[in-house]
Amino acid sequence: MSGWQTLFYKEVLRFWKVGFQTVAAPVITAILYLMIFGHVLENRVQVYGSLSYTAFLLPGLVMMSVLQNAFANSSSSLIQSKIMGNLVFLLLTPLSHRAWFVAYVGSSIVRGLAVGLGVMLVTWWFAQPSLVAPLWILVFGFLGAALLGSLGLIAGLWAEKFDQMAAFQNFIIVPMTFLSGVFYSIHSLPAFWQRVSHLNPFFYMIDGFRYGFFGVSDVSPWISLGLVGGALLVVSAVALHLLKTGYKIRH
Repeated sequence: MSGWQTLFYKEVLRFWKVGFQTVAAPVITAILYLMIFGHVLENRVQVYGSLSYTAFLLPGLVMMSVLQNAFANSSSSLIQSKIMGNLVFLLLTPLSHRAWFVAYVGSSIVRGLAVGLGVMLVTWWFAQPSLVAPLWILVFGFLGAALLGSLGLIAGLWAEKFDQMAAFQNFIIVPMTFLSGVFYSIHSLPAFWQRVSHLNPFFYMIDGFRYGFFGVSDVSPWISLGLVGGALLVVSAVALHLLKTGYKIRH
């Protein structure tokens, strides 16, 4: 195997060896969300006409799981390597910054999509949402995982201890995920909060992903695709620059 393939394999093996924690646990968490919110709001919230709330909720939970776990994979791997001191062994290799990026983000995509698939399979019997446009599901699932994997890479490079990483996740990733329309349609919000929601890039990832199931969304999937794709290019460029300059890993 080439250098980036070896590092990619190592990163996939890292999370897979503790699969109960990295894959099974997020699936169980999503089931609990679905059972609680579905039970409480099933007959109280109407979305997209006659669509049941549980069916509406399922794609949002799948995408939320994809995003959170893609971020957690790259960020946790880097911060652990920095704190434990074994990152120096990677620095001794002739791997380029592009190889690092592909391996870390690629493994994050694998973990994110694996968790998302697990959530979809386990929760499918609660509600069976249709698959109107499967290609949109695959595109937004992949782009969302890649974007959060790249963002996790930046967070892992920036953080120097677990407290900083926890703050990044708790005050940025989690709020943006929960306020992105996972549990509601933004059309149910007051006008001011609808405008605020349109500033959240996570909203476009989840809205575009949901369009693939129902063929209905709060904004055009093409607009969501353009914004998510643009965000991925910007975040990837920043991550590659930080890796190239050795930001906080070469001192």
